[in-house]
Amino acid sequence: MCHFLRFLAISALTVAGLQAADRRIVLIAGRPSHPPGMHEFRAGCLLLQKALSGVPGITVEVYSNGWPTHVDASGKTVDHSEVLDGAAAVVIYADGGGGHPALQPGHTEVLDRLAASGTGLGFAHFGVEVPKGPAGAAMHRWVGGYYEHEYSVNPMWSPEYTTFPNHPVTRGVHPFSNRDEWYFNMRWIDEAAAKARVTPLLVSTPSDKVRQGPYVYPPGPYPHIVAASGRAETMMWAYERPNGGRSFGFTGGHTHANWGNPDQRKIVLNALLWAAHAEVPANGVESTVTDSDLRQNLDTKK
Repeated sequence: MCHFLRFLAISALTVAGLQAADRRIVLIAGRPSHPPGMHEFRAGCLLLQKALSGVPGITVEVYSNGWPTHVDASGKTVDHSEVLDGAAAVVIYADGGGGHPALQPGHTEVLDRLAASGTGLGFAHFGVEVPKGPAGAAMHRWVGGYYEHEYSVNPMWSPEYTTFPNHPVTRGVHPFSNRDEWYFNMRWIDEAAAKARVTPLLVSTPSDKVRQGPYVYPPGPYPHIVAASGRAETMMWAYERPNGGRSFGFTGGHTHANWGNPDQRKIVLNALLWAAHAEVPANGVESTVTDSDLRQNLDTKK
């Protein structure tokens, strides 16, 4: 009997360990915007979901057209924020500014609650931009920095990512470059906190020509950007929140075809696992994306 009880106890611990290893990652894909091949939030999220489908203990859910909603019995579309409860990480890849999914009524409070519970958070491309003020303060709480209109810039350029810090998110990532709307000059939290909690992951030095514009919008140039000639800039970062929660910001992702780049894809897949407190493989997340994959699930656009 003692052996049987011991067996039950070991089995229970094993099951508990397996359950503890399970992680659910939620990707919120924004509504269609921009011309075809740009801001393909849904298609991009579905590619990331497929790339993580073989990782043990990881489940990825994609919610399209912005914040999760559902249709009730009366046919009315209502908020479905409860699907985020219990997620190991929630990542928003969507248009930002005043229409940012996180800024709509009640959503900031939801993300604050999730962040307080230790849920990982991530924001990609336009999703790192919010208006300064309360929204900017929220991004400082969640991810340590954000794109501030007419302080940050959004040129189309080809940064060279040649060196990476020793961090789980950079495992297996090789030097790469692609042309995209890579934002830089984020509005960071205060210097001491940034030094302690922000880890730059994708860093490159824009040429003076890039700094002088034109930027995508407004075209610039901005004197403070030009004056920073020669300074390296951060286009992706990891943030360790004071309560132990993990977050990341990624400013690329404007051009859908760039998800075909294995190193861009790997560093974001690694970040998804890291934010969810899951183990990142020693060589990073391996995945394959074909030209056919890149043509799947594109939004219907005029």
